[in-house]
Amino acid sequence: MKRYFVTGLLLWVPLGITVWALTLIISTLDQSLLLLPEQWRPEAWLGMRIPGLGVILMLMVIFLSGLITANVVGQRLLGYWEGVLSRIPVVKSIYYSVKQVSDSLLSGTGDAFRKVLLVRYPHPDAWAIAFQTNLPAEVFPHLSAEHIAVFIPTTPSPVNGFYFFVKKSETIELDMGIDTAFKYIVSMGVVSSSEKIITAIPL
Repeated sequence: MKRYFVTGLLLWVPLGITVWALTLIISTLDQSLLLLPEQWRPEAWLGMRIPGLGVILMLMVIFLSGLITANVVGQRLLGYWEGVLSRIPVVKSIYYSVKQVSDSLLSGTGDAFRKVLLVRYPHPDAWAIAFQTNLPAEVFPHLSAEHIAVFIPTTPSPVNGFYFFVKKSETIELDMGIDTAFKYIVSMGVVSSSEKIITAIPL
């Protein structure tokens, strides 16, 4: 009896969590429709609510934003907008910090988050997965040339973590992609690239 119950859980738990996550994402993005004038909303001219239209709207906004800022006029408008933000003290710090991270992760430029390393943490006899990131120019003169900056994410939320400066010789570079490393961290090591999906519990 227990074997069949666990087998059922293995079938329904991943499916249920997937449906829950997709429902949460779609319902959140559908809130973007509230930014439209009431007469422009789908409910006004269709007479019914269709889930997912907010996702389409956000994809269109993102695509059009990229299309506009890809030309000279768009670059000037973006520069003007960033100039306005740079004059607001708190907003400036948040905006440019997030922008640097997103530029590094999404644009493919720079050295940050390009290498997956093993570093000794939280004590000399333990190892943790880390990402090599940028060493601040203000810190570099105070350290030897072999030091690098690393970000050690926490499990299961990789957006939090620790930022350290360590000797490169005391790290191990892994032949692992960023996506794979994040998968290990989020799943707390449960999921691995060589793992097969379990469809039944052995007798």
